Amino acid sequence: MSADPSQFEEPILRIRKQIEELSAQEPEPARLAEIAELQSKLTKVSSEIYSKLTPWQKTLVARHPQRPYTLDFVSLLFEDFLEVHGDRKFGDDAAVVAGLASFRGQACAVVGHQKGRNTKEKVIRNFGQPRPEGFRKALRVMKMAAKFKLPVFSFIDTQGAYPGVGAEERGQAEAIAVNLREMAALPVPIVVTVLGEGGSGGALALGVGDRVNMLEYSVYSVISPEGCAAILWKSAASAPEAAAAMKITAQDLKRLGVIDEIVPEPVGGAHADPAKAGELLSPYLEKAMKELMKLKPALLLEERYKKFRKMGFYEKG
Repeated sequence: MSADPSQFEEPILRIRKQIEELSAQEPEPARLAEIAELQSKLTKVSSEIYSKLTPWQKTLVARHPQRPYTLDFVSLLFEDFLEVHGDRKFGDDAAVVAGLASFRGQACAVVGHQKGRNTKEKVIRNFGQPRPEGFRKALRVMKMAAKFKLPVFSFIDTQGAYPGVGAEERGQAEAIAVNLREMAALPVPIVVTVLGEGGSGGALALGVGDRVNMLEYSVYSVISPEGCAAILWKSAASAPEAAAAMKITAQDLKRLGVIDEIVPEPVGGAHADPAKAGELLSPYLEKAMKELMKLKPALLLEERYKKFRKMGFYEKG
C-alpha cells in the first residue's frame, strides 16, 4: 500500500517538469513548438491515467496536498465573503470556516472545512478535523441564514471530527447530532459539495442538504479505508481492498443514490488547475440554488425529508 499519489502521477510530473524547464528558457519558435507538443502529451497522459484510477488512488487524489480547499473555492466563486468567528460558547475553531457572501448576485451563507498547506497552517487548522465549537459556529451561521432567508452553501473536506479528549469533553457527538437535526429542519436551500475527503460524522455534520454534489475524484464514507482495513483486515495495509469494498467514490455513491451530481474536474484532478475546478463547479451551484429558491419552505423541507428517507434498501431473508 502506498499513500503517495506521486507514484501513479510520476509520468505526469515528469512531463510537467520538462515543460517548466523549457518555459524558463528563451522563447524561441522551436522551443515553443516543443512546449506545445509536451502540453498535448501531458493532456493525453493525464486523461489516460485518471480514467483508470482505483478507489484507493481516488482517495489519494482527494487527499492531495495541493487540492483546492474551501477558502480557495470561496475566493474563486463568491464575492464579499465576511467570515464569522467563534461559537459564542467556547471559542473559535479554525478547522471550520463560516460566513456570509454573495454568489451570482444572491446573498448567501457559506460553511466548510478548511485544511492547511504548510505545517503551521495545518496545526492552526487542526489538520481539517473540527472540534465541537467548529460545528456550532457553522450552525450559528446557518441559523443566521435561515433568519434572513438566505441559501446555504456547505463544502466538505475532512478526514473526520477531532477525536481528542477536549473535544469529547465539550460534547463532540452532541454537536454533530444537533447539526444533523437542525440542518434537516432549516427552512432555506442547502447545497452541499464534497471537495476532497468526506469523512465520518465530521462530514455529515455539514452534509444534510437538498442537493449533494461530489467532485469527480473526491470520496465520502463513514470511516477511512485505513480505519476499515484495521478493523476488518486487522491491518491498515489492506486499505486499497477496503476502499474498493466500501463504495466511497463519487461514481459509486451516485449509483447508490447517496449524492445528486458528480462535478467533473480538470484533466489531472482539481489540484492540476484549481481555477478551472472552480469554473466547472460554478454552474452546478448556480443551477441547484435557482431550482431550490423557487420552492416554498414547507415543500423544501418535505423534499429534503424524502431525499434522505429513501436512501438505502434492505432485503428480507
